[in-house]
Amino acid sequence: MPIGISKSRKVVVVGTGFVGSSYAYSLVNQGIANELVLVDLNKEKAEGEARDLNHGMPFGFPMRIRSGGYEECSDADLVVITAGANQAPGETRLDLVSKNAKIFKTIVTSIMETGFQGIFVVATNPVDILSHVTLSVSGLPKERVIGSGTILDTARFRYLLSEHFQVDSRNVHAYIIGEHGDSELAVWSHVQIGGVPLKRYAKLDNVEENKDMQLIFENVRDAAYHIIERKGATYYGIGMGLARLTKAILDNENSIITVSTLLEGEYGLDNVFLGVPAVVNQYGVREILELELNPQEQAKLEKSGKILKELTEKVL
Repeated sequence: MPIGISKSRKVVVVGTGFVGSSYAYSLVNQGIANELVLVDLNKEKAEGEARDLNHGMPFGFPMRIRSGGYEECSDADLVVITAGANQAPGETRLDLVSKNAKIFKTIVTSIMETGFQGIFVVATNPVDILSHVTLSVSGLPKERVIGSGTILDTARFRYLLSEHFQVDSRNVHAYIIGEHGDSELAVWSHVQIGGVPLKRYAKLDNVEENKDMQLIFENVRDAAYHIIERKGATYYGIGMGLARLTKAILDNENSIITVSTLLEGEYGLDNVFLGVPAVVNQYGVREILELELNPQEQAKLEKSGKILKELTEKVL
């Protein structure tokens, strides 16, 4: 049943690795869904995760949790795909393109064969390209295929700015846009601390060229590499980010989140998935917000879009 009509609040997670399991754990802790189904090629792993989560139910929120197959997608409101090959130490997200594109074509085809008419959320890297693959294979309207985009990068940016200025991160408003990866950019021209533009708040003449601000951005951009070097993978932050996105969809919040969505003329870019601020509700992406970028930011965004578009065309 199409999203916006169904009241089941049913979520299917495809892939029960670190990211999928962390996401499921976040859903249970926050009581976001009514029904959660875990799907994985390793059926025993999916069943084990479901049992483990169910055993914590007395401490959490009422929710039906079980493992299952793709047939569970037929009446799901949301299918969240976290399955795929992981990013190895020294490997970029874009290095994962070909192997994960093949995996996704199989997964999405299997899901659509069930009659699925809900919303896809893609978290597997490279997320922008795989979101485009999902749109192409599924044939769904573009607003119903959403990538996690720069939702985590933006959270990292806000956190590091809050640490630097000793302000609650919830009062820091800032965006990372573009590729979820090496060509992403910080929109310094729109950073605000409690509504005060960063340039005025920090008393900086040129924010982008300030060494402290440059270091903050570099730590945002390279965060995954640093974490992978130390613990092998990143999953808690993105798990919580996916839960936040799920809540915005199921609760029809009309929240502004930096998701990966198809641009068709916005920012002067066409036919490419990029992370940009967008209004998200029960129907998916309601609209894309076009920030007024300065010339340097616009050039960086166009470069990021060009990189992704060229790789996407090869994959498709």
